[in-house]
Amino acid sequence: MMGIDNEGASIVVKLDDLLHVRRMTLTELAERVGLTLANLSILKTGKAKAIRFSTLEAICRELECQPGDLLGYEAAR
Repeated sequence: MMGIDNEGASIVVKLDDLLHVRRMTLTELAERVGLTLANLSILKTGKAKAIRFSTLEAICRELECQPGDLLGYEAAR
């Protein structure tokens, strides 16, 4: 799980976990959703600043998940 930090709070990207459960590689997902491996890797590592709904929809379609399965929120401590 990787996070995008914003003043102590963060959005957590759970793509690694979903890929592991689905037994799918990042490369395979990138091909299925039409993204470059580099861009999908930026999302996976939590370094993305934004995600398009169309990208989120494509990832959810291929991983058979809901957006909340892919992204989480952790409040500042």
